[in-house]
Amino acid sequence: MPREVRVLAVVAFVVALGFGVVAPAIPLFARDFGVGTTAVGLAVSAFAFFRFVSAFSGGTLVERFGERTVLATGLVVVAVTTGLAGLAGSFPVFLALRAVGGIGSAMFTVSALALLLRVAPPTHRGRAAATYQGGFILGGIAGPAFGGVLTELSPRLPFLLYAGALLVAGAVTLGLLRTPAGARGTEAAATPDLDRGPVPLAAALRSRLYIAALVANLGIGWVLFGVRNSLVPLYVTEELGRGAAWAGAGLLAGSAAQALGLLRSGRLADTWGRRPALVLGAALGTAAMALLVLPPVTWVFLLSMAAYGLAASLLASVPAALVGDVSPARGGRVVAVFQMSADLGAVVGPLAAGWLTDVASYQVAFAVSTAVVAAGLLAALALPRR
Repeated sequence: MPREVRVLAVVAFVVALGFGVVAPAIPLFARDFGVGTTAVGLAVSAFAFFRFVSAFSGGTLVERFGERTVLATGLVVVAVTTGLAGLAGSFPVFLALRAVGGIGSAMFTVSALALLLRVAPPTHRGRAAATYQGGFILGGIAGPAFGGVLTELSPRLPFLLYAGALLVAGAVTLGLLRTPAGARGTEAAATPDLDRGPVPLAAALRSRLYIAALVANLGIGWVLFGVRNSLVPLYVTEELGRGAAWAGAGLLAGSAAQALGLLRSGRLADTWGRRPALVLGAALGTAAMALLVLPPVTWVFLLSMAAYGLAASLLASVPAALVGDVSPARGGRVVAVFQMSADLGAVVGPLAAGWLTDVASYQVAFAVSTAVVAAGLLAALALPRR
């Protein structure tokens, strides 16, 4: 495994850890300005919205200036805006800084994944993607625990600590991700596509591999980053009649299963094959979501969360490996659109599921979410067998 993969996994851990630390502080800090609930929601969504709309531009920057430069710049942008947001004296300033931070986040995520797929040999792309995702998962689990404690001390403190951690990550990126002198030949031998130009986005969109990756990633964003966080806690309290601790237990079961699954999912994608690994992940994810369409039962809910966590371990690594197969060179825009598909699901999924719950029921909302994941299964079945 190339050194860059391990470095990117550590950077991903730091980013996810810091994001989890800041997450509990954002609504409380915004409330200190005396704004309403809608404005608090705007402070949360501004980061995600600007991350989504700027991702394609981030891909263009990657193709022009290179992954390492854009990655380090993105980390610095998020660090500076986060630190200044913690010192903001008014809500409009805080909101603007959060929005600019979303642009920096898009630069980081697109360039990091583009670099990962470019340096990983084709036989190790699945394992490289799983290692990288593992950093995000572990950081995402640990972050909120620290964030709650720090927020109790001061709502500004998480912002300042996260800014400092990102500056360290940016320095690590510039230092450890620099290609050593004389290593070019070795690197090129391991990955012979390093000197190729970027694959045009139009050409990638004609590939069934790329379309399958986009559809699967849309499902991950819809369920894992959207519906699971927005609708599941309400489902537990209102339908199952359980307390918030049971919702946390379900989310923890899913995260733990995903972390365990990542230990093998990348190897399956590389040795068993992209198509069977993606079919398995999408089929398991579809079945897991279909369980929630059944009448509400607590143990069925926990089983669904754990099963979807295992599915997500495959759906988080195999589609990324497919993107690397389609665009093994500096594919900034190809990677950007792939990232945008998950972000689109994360934005639309909670809104659609929430509306369906209001006008119909939780079961209808989960049925539509099941159909979104099932679309990834159909796309996986349409892939070539070799």
